[in-house]
Amino acid sequence: MSDTIAIEALRDATPSVRDQLSALLMEVVALGGSVSFMHPLAAGAAAAFWDAALAAAARGERIVLGAWDGAVLAGTVSLMLDCPPNQPHRAEIAKMMTRASHRGRGIATRLMREAEALAVAHGRSLLVLDTASEGGASGLYEALGFRFAGEIPDYALKPHGGLTGTRLYWKRIGERQRLGAATAP
Repeated sequence: MSDTIAIEALRDATPSVRDQLSALLMEVVALGGSVSFMHPLAAGAAAAFWDAALAAAARGERIVLGAWDGAVLAGTVSLMLDCPPNQPHRAEIAKMMTRASHRGRGIATRLMREAEALAVAHGRSLLVLDTASEGGASGLYEALGFRFAGEIPDYALKPHGGLTGTRLYWKRIGERQRLGAATAP
């Protein structure tokens, strides 16, 4: 893993940062990443997504993390904090993306560890996420201690067409992780 990678929360992003977020999203979708969009993803649609995501971050509803290799945005992940009133103890991981040129360098692991630490700092004791059954990041999440909860077949369209299932994961974090380790299934 490169020591030059810096992880930071993205709030009031400059136009340059927003452009890099959009370019990263378009690259991931073009490469088949199942992150809610179809290929080809128009630049305007990618920019609109990030505008909404960063506005939610400004309201405290989510945290958008960026991994920087110098001036290059190498990856991102979002921590969704805006849960229903009966779920104030949990957060959701979403939109984990790494540039193809930066994969295999531990960037996703660093982003996930930072997201988990921020979830704990926000008083969360449970993280949940889903990933595509085909080509998703199951191995990463399992290596980070997430437990497989189940799979839903034909959950979403792949960016280039055809259906894929989704795999659901959860992880106890913070104090609940320590206390729940003895009682978790």
